[in-house]
Amino acid sequence: MGTYEDVFRASLEAPETFWLKAAQGVDWEVAPSRALDSTGAPFHRWFPDGRLNVCFNALDRHVEAGRGEQPALVHDSPVTGTRRTYTYAALRDEVAAFAGALTRLGVGHGDRVVIYMPMVPEAAVAMLACARIGAVHSVVFGGFAPPELAVRIDDATPKVVVSASCGIEGKRVIPYKPLLDRAIELAAHKPEKCVVLQRPQAEAELGPDDLDWNEAVAGAEPAGCVPVAATDPLYILYTSGTTGKPKGVVRDCGGYTVALRWSMDAVYDVGPGETMFTASDVGWVVGHSYIVYGPLLAGATTILYEGKPVGTPDAGQFWRVAAEYRVKSMFTAPTAFRAIRKQDPEGALAAQYDLSHLRYLFLAGERLDPETYRWASELLDIPVIDNWWQTETGWPIVANPVGIEAAPVKPGSPTFPLPGWDVRVVGPSGQPLPAGTDGAIVVKLPLPPGALPTLWNDDARYVASYLSAFDGYYLTGDSGHIDEDGYVFVMGRTDDVINVAGHRLSTGSMEEALASHPDVAECCVIGVADALKGQVPRGFVVLKAGSERDAEEVEAELVQLVRERIGAVASLKDVAVVPALPKTRSGKILRKTMRGIADGQEEPIPSTVDDPSVIETLRPVLRRTDQPG
Repeated sequence: MGTYEDVFRASLEAPETFWLKAAQGVDWEVAPSRALDSTGAPFHRWFPDGRLNVCFNALDRHVEAGRGEQPALVHDSPVTGTRRTYTYAALRDEVAAFAGALTRLGVGHGDRVVIYMPMVPEAAVAMLACARIGAVHSVVFGGFAPPELAVRIDDATPKVVVSASCGIEGKRVIPYKPLLDRAIELAAHKPEKCVVLQRPQAEAELGPDDLDWNEAVAGAEPAGCVPVAATDPLYILYTSGTTGKPKGVVRDCGGYTVALRWSMDAVYDVGPGETMFTASDVGWVVGHSYIVYGPLLAGATTILYEGKPVGTPDAGQFWRVAAEYRVKSMFTAPTAFRAIRKQDPEGALAAQYDLSHLRYLFLAGERLDPETYRWASELLDIPVIDNWWQTETGWPIVANPVGIEAAPVKPGSPTFPLPGWDVRVVGPSGQPLPAGTDGAIVVKLPLPPGALPTLWNDDARYVASYLSAFDGYYLTGDSGHIDEDGYVFVMGRTDDVINVAGHRLSTGSMEEALASHPDVAECCVIGVADALKGQVPRGFVVLKAGSERDAEEVEAELVQLVRERIGAVASLKDVAVVPALPKTRSGKILRKTMRGIADGQEEPIPSTVDDPSVIETLRPVLRRTDQPG
């Protein structure tokens, strides 16, 4: 591909040429004659005159190329003790059959299908089946509470909902059907049918508008691929963790397919016949892009894993999967590795497996602290690559582009903006900030292919949420800086920058200092209201498994450590050792919930929380008013 500098410069100086060339990696029914249509700016459209089918690119073309017997998808479920492997030919046939079942239920081009499922192969089958017939899927994370599911049903107005009888979280079996029934009861929009996959762990009682998955497929005529416009929506994915009506991020067919196919080579260095293990959930953007679509578009083998990194049955499950399936690239969240490190700080479990095929570890979803980076790098002796992106962007904004040219790593930075992403750091009035100065991270328009073109049925909210703060720029909502070498440092969400007595301080910088302590497994810093200083930081740390240090001694050391690293201005005088931090099921720490409780608000427990008992345990600590200093 040439050097990173050459490729990046070409993507910004001649985007039309750059992306039309990238589009040659995709099979088109009608190849596009131009890449970008900006006539409706700020609503930009990619490959406006192209027509294609995303499912054909993900499955059929590999079968037609003679690789039908290559493994396409592996389902590994330690929570059920089952494993299944689908070849490209078998997965195509499963998808075509379910696409036929949807067609028989009246689902066609442009109709929406909500998918509310656990980490089972049928979730990917349902997604690809929608893509096959030109329907628009909207995957809702399995286990979302009925009110959250109901508002998504009302916004997407699906003709059909596809679900399962239950999901499994650790040792808990969670019946989905009662949650789905309640959501439909709450929703104003009523889907015509629900297709339910029966799982043996808890079968569901079906109602008059419900269909068993197997019965729906039985006798259905396999559906062929329906070519659609490149600008047609492929899916809607709702952002999580927001209040009020969720934002339905739209992903288009053509731009997304081109961007993901290109990123598999350039960013993840995964090609046909190689294996990628992305330990996420299909309900999140990482699952959409790098469990389902990205690896299959590249002709690789993808692993769909049902379970947690620890406790199923031990902290060695990721190593087992990597060894057993000869994984080349592993992709997960830093939280997962902090959990593994907490349970196995010396990495003894990794030593039990043959990891010689593992070439890269990619981490994203939240900030990669330098200590987790160091631990993983020393343990695996392979490149550990941070990458930063969002639900809205669909693929990484900033990463170390190992498929183009690997760059030296700077701990704490996901490295460089990827081709197509013109990343800037600006101050409150939109002025460019000098190297090393923290500010709002923005991206110059137009966004590259694969990023959201708008929100579902809400162009005005798209502009208000992302394009109105700084003219000509997309607002990421993250803060940080770019150093003199061009490395991007993402320090946290804009609202994680706190104002202490007139000093704007990044909680990310404080977390970086806390995480460097040898006894700390993971940490979190939040800003809480203070009558004198406006806000003050409070730190919460979880110690490594086996640590026998006195908690008060460690807390005192951590306060001193932040003072040494950042200075007295940080005013971090309150650090508490806690047994665990509250997280979503995708591994993100619930900082907003923690801030609300600490500020005395009656914060409800979010439906996305992984273990509600952790929040209840933390409430007394968060609400105590006798903070030091």
